[in-house]
Amino acid sequence: MNTNNSKILFEEAKKSIPGGVNSPVRAFQSVKKDYPIFIKSANRSKLYDEDGNEYLDMIGSWGPMILGHNYPKVLEVVKEEIENGTSFGLPTKKEVVLAELVKECFPSIKKLRLTTSGTEAAMAAVRVARAYTGKNKIIKFEGCYHGHSDSLLVKAGSGLLTFEHQDSNGITKSVTQDTITAPFGDIEKIKEILANEKDVACVIVEPIPANMGLIETEKEFLQQLRELTAKENVVLIFDEVITGFRVTLGGAQKLYGITPDLTILGKIIGGGYPVGGFGGKEEIMNLISPVGNVYHAGTLSGNPVSVAAGIKTISILKENPKIYEALEKRTKEIVEKVEKLIEKYDVPASINYANSLFTIFFSKEKVENLEDAIKTSDDFYSIYFDVMLENGIIVPPSKYEAHFISYIHSDEDYDKYFSALEKVFQKIKK
Repeated sequence: MNTNNSKILFEEAKKSIPGGVNSPVRAFQSVKKDYPIFIKSANRSKLYDEDGNEYLDMIGSWGPMILGHNYPKVLEVVKEEIENGTSFGLPTKKEVVLAELVKECFPSIKKLRLTTSGTEAAMAAVRVARAYTGKNKIIKFEGCYHGHSDSLLVKAGSGLLTFEHQDSNGITKSVTQDTITAPFGDIEKIKEILANEKDVACVIVEPIPANMGLIETEKEFLQQLRELTAKENVVLIFDEVITGFRVTLGGAQKLYGITPDLTILGKIIGGGYPVGGFGGKEEIMNLISPVGNVYHAGTLSGNPVSVAAGIKTISILKENPKIYEALEKRTKEIVEKVEKLIEKYDVPASINYANSLFTIFFSKEKVENLEDAIKTSDDFYSIYFDVMLENGIIVPPSKYEAHFISYIHSDEDYDKYFSALEKVFQKIKK
């Protein structure tokens, strides 16, 4: 496969962009590639690079492309909205429509504030939680990623893990001291922390972690977390940037029947266009300016193009519940087929999944937390990525990320994926 244009572009990019990329995982370094693939366009379940190569997309922009790329009905409203204008810096009717749609799907959200990204939403949610409780410290879980604001980068997942870091340089000691971390799923550790530390404002968690690879969640853990935080007057924040509208219409909280105090949502509420949001209890959200004195602002918050795409995407998902049924059924089929191939070729691998996302870990042991994920094989994952790419399939360029399927993926797409996976396992067994 000729990717010379991507190679040339990467050399040019390094002259003007740090590392040649605008988000670290895109560099393909952790999968031992000299340069990344530069994408020119996308349609349905496919990506097309600057050399004209076609790839089956198993990333879906890290989750929001649940309907596939350029879904016709969504694309139509985006084109219409662009003609109306792209940024006003003033309120629009569609912002209200989107907020009401989100509220209908997430009963825990009584009020919603739109942002431009999930990172911004997480940062603001923590700020308002501190204001609401009058306390300062936060608890997060090792390997969970909540964007790149300072206090949430301590022992985070996603790109930090990809580059073998668990913290970022440039964060002050005082910020680090206000962030307490615990292993995901360890409720006894949370009990211990809350028993000894009375200045905890909030606990923030990915209810289904997907930034140290996909980790399967025990409902009991989330239930106990809810009970503990309620008892100790600690705000419980669910980061549903990935799971919101992805695992089901009402996110992981609907799936598990657990109500957080605040919820963070990401670009899926904009149909994949740049947007985020945070919302929850009215008494907490009313602390935000201009009602209260917790400041949050953004010229592009509620951008009209993103909002229009979000309204259409959520409406389609809401009107067609069979989309979620089909995605869950398909993912279970994928898992069963992968497990059979693992057994057939006797490779050290396992698979975790939740509804329409999954991760293949190259370890025979079940991966349940960050420590387990770190121990999985980098070399075998690199082989996996390389063989997939050679066969025209884009999978996550890091073992710490999840695969996302879309409603538009076809039987032919999955046949192509499994055919390539057999080649991966054959190469590993040589």
